[in-house]
Amino acid sequence: MPNFRFVKYLFSSFLDLVPIFAVVLVFQVFVIKQPVPDLERLISGSLFVILGLTLFVQGLEQSLFPLGEDMAYAFARKGSLFWLLVFAFCLGFGAAIAEPALIAVSREAANIASEDHLIDATDAAKDSYALGLRITVAFSIGLAILIGVLRIIRGWPVHYPVFVGYVCVAVITKFAPSEIIGIAYDSGGIATSSITVPLVTALGVGLATVIKGRNPITDGFGLIIFASLLPMIFVMIYGMAA
Repeated sequence: MPNFRFVKYLFSSFLDLVPIFAVVLVFQVFVIKQPVPDLERLISGSLFVILGLTLFVQGLEQSLFPLGEDMAYAFARKGSLFWLLVFAFCLGFGAAIAEPALIAVSREAANIASEDHLIDATDAAKDSYALGLRITVAFSIGLAILIGVLRIIRGWPVHYPVFVGYVCVAVITKFAPSEIIGIAYDSGGIATSSITVPLVTALGVGLATVIKGRNPITDGFGLIIFASLLPMIFVMIYGMAA
């Protein structure tokens, strides 16, 4: 039975990826009108993608989602707002700082800043700039999760802080260096990826489930919008200060 379930999950992952494969192949063959390069490698790589996606989804369902919900239950029952907010901040910061996409983009941003003579063209300067960018994004996401958790606890509507946040983004954009604006606008989406989203979503749903008067559907979600929004503001400030 477990083997049959795993095969079922594999097939489900394959169906999820079929549209991507179809688009690539159709454009390669009928639009670009060139043969598929290295077909053997493409097939083997696609099989690894299907297997990896299956294992990743199963890992989320069996470990990260239950872990986030259990921690939310434990802190809510403990009744300590201070430690719950500290946990929310640390969870957001730790998840973001470990995001592979954020690490890669920070390094690329440091290289571009060096080429544009915004920083020295030394490895030490690039490493320092990339680390500073990662910490800035991670701090902003930790703060965003803290605000989101406080919103769930207090029952605030989700659109009020989002509106204020976008007003701040629009204002700060006028004063931020042009070189950093694109990175800032992408930083939230980059950092809210494979590690951050499952943990944060599980935390929000868990809190909304255990707190009396909260609805997991209407109150448990919405944390990711804060985590996508605040990095824009903080990265632009970092660009002005760096």
